[in-house]
Order: sequence, then C-alpha cells, then structure tokens
Amino acid sequence: MAIALCLLGAGVLGAILAGAVGSPSRATAGDPPVVLVDAVTPTAANASQTALRSGRGTAAGPYAAGGERPTAAAAHDVASAGTVVASPPAPGGAREAPAGATEVHISAAWEQGFYPIYAEAQRVFGVNWLLLASIHMQETAFSTAPSTYRGLNFAGCCGGPMQFNVTNGPLSTWDLVKDAYRYGVRPAVYNHRTARHPSIYDDYDSIMAAAWLLYSDGAGGALEDSAWWAAYDYYGHDRYGVEYADEVLARAIGWSQHGFCINCGVQPPLVQAVYEAYGAPVMASYEAEAAAVRAAHRRRAHRARR
Repeated sequence: MAIALCLLGAGVLGAILAGAVGSPSRATAGDPPVVLVDAVTPTAANASQTALRSGRGTAAGPYAAGGERPTAAAAHDVASAGTVVASPPAPGGAREAPAGATEVHISAAWEQGFYPIYAEAQRVFGVNWLLLASIHMQETAFSTAPSTYRGLNFAGCCGGPMQFNVTNGPLSTWDLVKDAYRYGVRPAVYNHRTARHPSIYDDYDSIMAAAWLLYSDGAGGALEDSAWWAAYDYYGHDRYGVEYADEVLARAIGWSQHGFCINCGVQPPLVQAVYEAYGAPVMASYEAEAAAVRAAHRRRAHRARR
C-alpha cells in the first residue's frame, strides 16, 4: 500500500502541474463549495448488480489481499471528476437544522472555516467534497468533538479531525498519507492551524490526507458504489464498517439532493436504500462466514461426542 500511495502521489502531483485535476472552487466566502452531482437514491436491483459485476460484492472489498491496487488512472477519471454538473437546489448556502439533529449545535461561522479546505481537497484529488464532509461529520462532528485536537480516541489508536490511525505501523495509515497537504494550497485562514506540519490535529493537513486516502481507494466525484467502498475501507472491514459506510454515503447523497445542511441527521429511508444497494451483499457475506464457523464448531462437537 505504501508503494502504491507513493506512485499515486507522483501521479497526482503530475496531474496538478499539468492542470488536469479539477479547477479552482467557484464558491464565494461563506458558501459551501459547489456540488459535483445531484446523486440519485440507489436501488438494490441495479446498484448491487453493479457492485457484483465489478468484483466488489464480497466482504473482502475491491482490494482484497493478493489483488492489485488500482493505478491513479484506473481509480477514476481525474480530468472529469472536477467538472461541476449540478449545484445545491437550496439557495443561500448551508442550512441550519432543527435542534437535536446533532449532539452539539455547530454554528455556520465555524463550518465556513472548512469550506475552503473541502474545496481544495476536491480540486486536488477529485473526491466529492460531500463524501469528505460526511466522514468529517461522522468522525468528529466537524471537529467539535472534545478530543479532536488533543490525544487519541477511546481505543488509543486514532486522532485529529478525521481520526487517523497513528499506531498501526510500522507505517501507520497517517504515515502513508500525511504529506497530502503538499499537493494543495493551504488556505490563509481556517479553524485550527498547527505550528508544525503535517499534523493530524491540523484541519487542513488531516482533511487533505483523508481525501488522498479516499482517492487511493477509488472514490471520485460520483456518490455510488465506489464512494461506498472507499468509506468502508476508511473505517475498516467489519459489520460496523458496513453501517459506517451506509450512513456516510446516505448523508452525502442527501446533501447532494437537498443542499448541504450542517446540523441535519441522516434520513433512515436513505440509509436503508444505501444498505440494500451496497451494504447488504457485504453483510450477507459476513453472515455466511459466521454460519460456516458455527457449522464447523457443530461438526467438531459432534465428532468429540462420538
């Protein structure tokens, strides 16, 4: 993975220098970035078959052990990923949600500090900023969780706005992507800038690194199966990873359809639709594995009693 990301970094840098990746954000100060696509709600009949045909309908994921990592060109079409094909249908930028949608109310002024970072990450890596923002929301509620800028999480492994693992070395996940900030232009002003770089506690460094990681796992401008798998890879491959990817993608799709909403929750019907389209085949494989383990235990117990 380290070699693949190094090669990917060289490809990204070359694309940036050649002007192939994205274009500068058209968003004005105080407004969220423009939206790449008004994503459709997935259906199980179509989306699951697409995932299965692409070899992604297993719990191992698209990049299972022994399989080849995608090249920068194969991951997604960088040149087209930055094309703006739709804008949020709700005018006036981000909307405030009714109280209770998030545990802590997040002010519009605070969230505006992230818009230039999302826009730059989208421009450089071609990853839909709504997917990136949804992971940011899922991990630290837009950097408002109490431990965002200090220490590690309850598991003692991850930290910062995007909760990067810094302990799964010898090359940790953070080590692999921490230099992502070098490919973009750091905003002059944003919410939490550290004295040294790279830092998992710096909003720009961390969000850019997350964009590179999602890009390396196949995410692009579309909010569909590639985005789901990238979110699943971001969390880790288990049942909780399925739920995580379902919620992250559902939130991003909802934002694309109705406008970016800072304090809104995730609509359960949309989460269910994403699960049926992308999560269910993966969860079914986990259930099959669990059933096989139970059957093996029964066979061993039966032999022991004979």
